[in-house]
Amino acid sequence: MFRKLTDRIYASPQIGLDEVARAAEEGFSLIINNRPEDESPDQVPGDVIGSAARAAGMDYIAIPVTHAGFSEPQVRAMADALAGADKVLAYCRSGTRSTLLWTLAEASRGVSPDELAQAAEQAGYDIGPVRAIADMLATRSQ
Repeated sequence: MFRKLTDRIYASPQIGLDEVARAAEEGFSLIINNRPEDESPDQVPGDVIGSAARAAGMDYIAIPVTHAGFSEPQVRAMADALAGADKVLAYCRSGTRSTLLWTLAEASRGVSPDELAQAAEQAGYDIGPVRAIADMLATRSQ
């Protein structure tokens, strides 16, 4: 269920308490919730995941992304969160928004969009919807 983007960054579909425990066992230091609250009646609320993460010794941050798209503050918040953590699990409904936000955050730090696309593809995700923005961010950061 946890899909490896890099050695320290993983994306996942919606997680529950069992996955929080598994993340702690696997050495994750941060869980990032990219899902807005009440998106679906079957999702575990973010505060429940956050409490469980903190109880297991991990940090938790919510950077919700709706289907409306990504904002510069979200990209900045994701970049800051990723920079300060050893091993990160980011989740949303399917893992796609987490992967796309990771892509934009890393591109904003100058990481090659080609490398990001390859990593995402190996994890089963396509950065096509944000590729043009990633290219622009990577160019702007140089």
